[in-house]
Amino acid sequence: MKKGTRKKFSNIYKDSQRAKAYATLKFDKTYYLAYRDLPRIISDYTCGKNALDFGCGTGRSTRFLQTLGFNTVGIDISEEMITIAQQLDPTGDYHRIVDGDFDRLLPSSFDLVLSAFTFDNIPTMNKKIMLFKGLSMLLKQNGCIINLVSSPEIYTHEWASFTTKDFPGNAKAKSGDIVRIITTDIKDTRPCDDIFCSVDEYKKVYKNAGLRIINTYKPLATGQEPYRWVNETQIAPWTIYVLQKEM
Repeated sequence: MKKGTRKKFSNIYKDSQRAKAYATLKFDKTYYLAYRDLPRIISDYTCGKNALDFGCGTGRSTRFLQTLGFNTVGIDISEEMITIAQQLDPTGDYHRIVDGDFDRLLPSSFDLVLSAFTFDNIPTMNKKIMLFKGLSMLLKQNGCIINLVSSPEIYTHEWASFTTKDFPGNAKAKSGDIVRIITTDIKDTRPCDDIFCSVDEYKKVYKNAGLRIINTYKPLATGQEPYRWVNETQIAPWTIYVLQKEM
């Protein structure tokens, strides 16, 4: 990876092989920590039952929100992902959208917007700001955005569900650089190209998008889970930001 490498915004999971592989992912191992605390967090900060899953992929997070009692709409720019989501959940509400176009969704209509891993693949600060501004327009006044993203440390350590040891250049990454990671829980072993974003960069994005951080969570494993952890008990692979519109 070359320092300063930038990537045009595109959905890296738009090929059918990748989409089919990610459709098999479950809520276990390292991914378990991403979702374990979400029911409590959502309950603490959300009152209504209308939710948007931004970057829904094959619908894993959409179906997760449905189990929590939310009327959930899933949106994604990948036709392949949306097709699989609809196959897995024929009664679900899934839509392919043009990048950044939320016109088909009503303003101020959602109590919760969940973005699970989507912003790992969005390249520039300006692009992130634009998308968060658009998502905030969809929120009710007291609604919240939960942005679940990879912690910077995920790209420089080994995990129950991921490996990065073949990509030493990740350690030198600056915000906006490409970082590479392999998901070991699926048959598709091709590296995933993510876009590195530091904590400070996310804070700037939120501020410029008119959002404030209500809380931040860094879930760790307890060691009592039925998984063979690698670094998960000491280093948080995920960061969960709870955001609300500035008053």
